[in-house]
Amino acid sequence: MTFVRVLASLLGLFVLCHCDCFFQELVIKDSENLPKAGCVDKDGKHHDFGSEWVSDCMDCSCDEGGLSCCSRIHDVGTADIPEECELVVDEKACSLKMVLKSDKTKECSLV
Repeated sequence: MTFVRVLASLLGLFVLCHCDCFFQELVIKDSENLPKAGCVDKDGKHHDFGSEWVSDCMDCSCDEGGLSCCSRIHDVGTADIPEECELVVDEKACSLKMVLKSDKTKECSLV
């Protein structure tokens, strides 16, 4: 087990990306000094094992394996977006909105 921890520390941060989610393995740098019971997010904030939170439209959680986050904004294909339109993110509502490129106050609709 110690070998696995040492190997993990040598490999550094291991991030798996799948769709709109990622996993950040818990990194153990020193097997003699195990990390606090939790994860540290990208902003440097500590989160206890078993905790869940929302940050930047991401649902995140922390367990003994590491930190995992999934986007609250579902990815949509861009093939069906009319040329005069574009997708913009509403960060307060954690949603996507399709608007006219020429006037971002007007919404587009698929025809």
